[in-house]
Amino acid sequence: MTLDPVGSLMIDEAGPLSGRVFVLDDVDGSITREAIRQGADVRAWSDDVREQSKLPRAHVFDGPLTADWVPDTVLWRLPRAVSGVEDLAESLSTWLTPSARVIAGARVKHMTIAQNAALERSFAHVTASRGRQRSRVLHATGARPSLARWPMRRYLTELDLTVIARGTVFATNRLDDGTRLLLRTLSRITSQPRRQPSSLPTAGVAIDLGSGSGIIASWLGVRGYTVTAIDVSQHALQSTRLTANANQVQVGTRRSDGFGRTPDASADLIVSNPPYHRGAAKDSTPTIEMIRRAGAVLRPGGELWLVYNSHLPYLPELRRHVGVTTIEARDRNYIVTRSLKQPEALSEV
Repeated sequence: MTLDPVGSLMIDEAGPLSGRVFVLDDVDGSITREAIRQGADVRAWSDDVREQSKLPRAHVFDGPLTADWVPDTVLWRLPRAVSGVEDLAESLSTWLTPSARVIAGARVKHMTIAQNAALERSFAHVTASRGRQRSRVLHATGARPSLARWPMRRYLTELDLTVIARGTVFATNRLDDGTRLLLRTLSRITSQPRRQPSSLPTAGVAIDLGSGSGIIASWLGVRGYTVTAIDVSQHALQSTRLTANANQVQVGTRRSDGFGRTPDASADLIVSNPPYHRGAAKDSTPTIEMIRRAGAVLRPGGELWLVYNSHLPYLPELRRHVGVTTIEARDRNYIVTRSLKQPEALSEV
């Protein structure tokens, strides 16, 4: 497998690889395979289950970080978010010896000086390479554990929820504008008498797909739903569990790309603020695939609620694959839709 410009620069900047090499968030497995080819003792970890599936299985690192296996070199594809850099640097600094090297690479357009500062909280020496093919590498040595900031706690007065999140999670522990609009709309609907046609299904089995920090999952749990939170990210599911515990609700978690093995006709309600980026690239394909599967996962009479940027092409898919879809709220940036799977009695007519 050919290395992309970021991976190629990271390998060149690392020099000959030997000893113990830890590969962090390798998006396609190419960095891991190159380190193996050079004869290093390699272990690799990716937060995203889709990326993990591309790693050589025998070299996947399941953790936890222990003194039994401490790397000499870390090859790390940097996240875009400064909070993610800071969080992962904190974890690495508690594991590595001061002599260990970290070679962290990214596209130049996704790098900022703030990432250097985030690394400097956990490493004594941070320098930048020269750019090549619009890519750059940061070198860090001198691991020095500091007071950990992540996971970080925040109380959201508007929702009466405590959120605890890792720095790598979307919006970390903040309430993003899309989720705010979605939950405001759901709050209005749930406050209506049950006899009203516009009220939600009676509390039953709910799925939060793409749970992130667990705000939606805990919000549903507080209202009596039996909730399963699904995400591709280990850190997101860890955050979801921490948030659920902080709010004293039970939330099941599952790491999966989409619904995975979720049985058909098993959910009364699906609620999601789905991403339309994968890494730095815009990609609405996973959400379209989710919509196409949601109709099967919902029970007759069940509902799918989504919030998304209003320019995205989801309405036709919702109407085709789930059922009658209405726009329940919108603002300058987001739209909230509600899709109803037809009850069996209506389906037979």
